[in-house]
Amino acid sequence: MDINEVGTYWSEARPDGTLYGEGQGVLIGAEGLVATWKGQGVGKFGAGGTVSYRGAVYYSTAAPKLARLNSVAAVFEFDVDAEGNTHSKLWEWK
Repeated sequence: MDINEVGTYWSEARPDGTLYGEGQGVLIGAEGLVATWKGQGVGKFGAGGTVSYRGAVYYSTAAPKLARLNSVAAVFEFDVDAEGNTHSKLWEWK
């Protein structure tokens, strides 16, 4: 299924040097399929300006084809390299 995703997040440094962040976004697919998501995570700075986050995302949708997402907790890895490129992976937490 082809899906376009738009999201935004913020993060703040904590006194111990770790990061806490929250985000939200929307998935948009063909035939008017729409789902929103909200997530939270913790992160840390790495060498050369890299950042690595780990957390969970929760979905909400009224679209019957995506309704299964309403009961999914997705854990994620979100990494930012020194050039600002991002890479993420999500897994359903069963």
